[in-house]
Amino acid sequence: MTARLTENKLALFDCDGTLIDGQASICEAMEHAFAAQRLTAPPRGAVRRAVGLSLPVAMRSLLPEADDATRSRVVDSYKQAFRTARLEGRVAQPLVPGIRDVLDALRQAGWVLGVATGMSDRGLTHCLAENGLTNRFATLQTADGNPSKPHPAMAEAALFEVACDPRQSVMIGDTVFDIEMAVNAGMRGIGVDWGYHASKDLLAAGAELVARQPADITEYLLS
Repeated sequence: MTARLTENKLALFDCDGTLIDGQASICEAMEHAFAAQRLTAPPRGAVRRAVGLSLPVAMRSLLPEADDATRSRVVDSYKQAFRTARLEGRVAQPLVPGIRDVLDALRQAGWVLGVATGMSDRGLTHCLAENGLTNRFATLQTADGNPSKPHPAMAEAALFEVACDPRQSVMIGDTVFDIEMAVNAGMRGIGVDWGYHASKDLLAAGAELVARQPADITEYLLS
C-alpha cells in the first residue's frame, strides 16, 4: 500500500491488557470452551500468554497436538461461551485506571489514536461502547480483517488509513506480539507492565520503554 504521508503521528493501542482488563472473562470463556469439547483446559497462565493472538493462532499454541478440526471446534465454543457470558452480563472488561487520561492527553497534543487488537469487530465494538470510547479512535484494526500479530498487517493498515509515517508513530501494547508487530511495521514500540507479558520479554522484543502506569506513556510521548 502507498499513501500520502502527513506529519500526523499515530498512537496505536492494543485493547485487552492495555486499554482494558479482561483477564478473568477470557480465562472463564476458554475453560467453558474446552469443557464443551470434553478437553482439559490449559492452565490460566498459558491462556494469558496467548492473549493478543487471533483465536485460531492462539489455539495452535494451546492445543499443539490437536488437529485443525478440533481447534476449530474449540474456537467456535469459545466464541459461543463469550457471547453467552456477555448476554448474561458476566463479562467484565473495565478500562485500566488512568488510561482515559492518556487518550485525552495524546489527542489534545495532536496524536491520531487507533486500536489494533486480536479481538473480533463485534468484540471490540462492544468493549469500546461499554467503556464510553466509541468514536474515540480514527482507525480500528481487528482479527476479522487482518492476519494475527506479530504480522505487520494490522499496523500497516492503520498507518495507511490515517496516512501517518511509521517512523513517527508508536504501538502501545502489553504482549511481545504487539512489540514485534511494531518492529515489523517500522514503528516504535512501548510496552505496558499491567497486561499479559513480563516487562523483560517486552524489552527483549524491542520495546523502547515499558510503562509501569498509564501516566508514564503520556510523560514519555509528550516530553
